[in-house]
Amino acid sequence: MGGRLQNKRIMITGAAQGIGLAIAEACHREGASLLLLDRDGALLGTEAERLAAAGATLFHTAVDITDAAGIAQAVSDGAAAIGPINALVNNAGINVFSEPLAMDDAAWERCFDVNLKGAWTCCRTVLPGMIEAGGGAILNIASTHAFTIIPHTFPYPLAKHALLGMTKALGLEYAAKGVRVNALAPGYVATQKVIDYWNSFPDPDAAKAETLALHPGRRIASPEEIALAAVFMISDECPFMNATCLTVDGGLSVQQHPA
Repeated sequence: MGGRLQNKRIMITGAAQGIGLAIAEACHREGASLLLLDRDGALLGTEAERLAAAGATLFHTAVDITDAAGIAQAVSDGAAAIGPINALVNNAGINVFSEPLAMDDAAWERCFDVNLKGAWTCCRTVLPGMIEAGGGAILNIASTHAFTIIPHTFPYPLAKHALLGMTKALGLEYAAKGVRVNALAPGYVATQKVIDYWNSFPDPDAAKAETLALHPGRRIASPEEIALAAVFMISDECPFMNATCLTVDGGLSVQQHPA
């Protein structure tokens, strides 16, 4: 363990797989105690058991972040098990991609309930304790969709733009209370969701090659690379970073056309 997150008690949503799990693993390696949340209780239990066997101090519970009462109970139970939460990683999210006029109201509501309101519910639940304790860190996992638009991905980019706005608003609101609120914007990451996306095409290998070709380095990020950035932003190594967003996309969002 490196000890960069010693004395951090970190709540991570969507922690059963992908980026959330990679962040949990990285935070454990750096000495943090963990409150792990995911709506997939079976998968979360399996991964939590594996982390505990590796020496992690953690508490885990199955909860949907759209359930405000459930989140409040999870935070209370987690605090009893590992101590008051002083860092939050809002990672849980869902892809809702549509052509705007083809989307129904249910899809719109689910997108914003999970990707924005759910993140706000988690912030609202932990903020009072952070303020009372004199400080804390919140990291919202945004996306390059938070500042770029891909046609036919509506309304997901709207929710991520709003998440970035919430990051800035909360960061300014509570800076004097010692609470830092930042966002991390990954581009394409080799998660199961991305693999499933490639596999949805008749030729998955061609779909993968097309994705890789968009990137200057001809590859996409691993979940572990996103986790490294998350550790830095949660840690005390960037105490003056607040109300901003760190982009980790290999240069994808700054090039006008693939080379």
